Amino acid sequence: MEITKAGSRPSSKGSLDWFTGDVRIDPLFDANDTRRGASATVTFEPGARTAWHTHPLGQTIVITFGIGWVQREGGLVEEVRPGDVVWFEPDEKHWHGASATNAMSHIAIQENLDGKVVNWLEHVTDEQYLYKEFHNTNTR
Repeated sequence: MEITKAGSRPSSKGSLDWFTGDVRIDPLFDANDTRRGASATVTFEPGARTAWHTHPLGQTIVITFGIGWVQREGGLVEEVRPGDVVWFEPDEKHWHGASATNAMSHIAIQENLDGKVVNWLEHVTDEQYLYKEFHNTNTR
């Protein structure tokens, strides 16, 4: 058994190579010799988002706070809220982040394949992010 105490791993700022806006990453666990999975809590300030990316073995995100937007290539932008769970298929091109007006946090879980958990691609443009006609908003 291994217990990693809350706060024992430092937060880091999301790299401008992979994110737009203010993003904080709080690592939860890494892959190791017996565990393929890695996880972090990622917090996006309003308007912040990932670049387009894929995961070789897919990714699960669990929304824990705020209001966010997620999109897979060719799909609608979907609104997500606390308690929502999103599964992105292996190699499915997608992005996720906060809504334009609200912060959002999620727990991201992905598995390591040959030392890699993510393949970063181009940034999501402001036009792609803000193209409201494609947003499928919730009325919860």
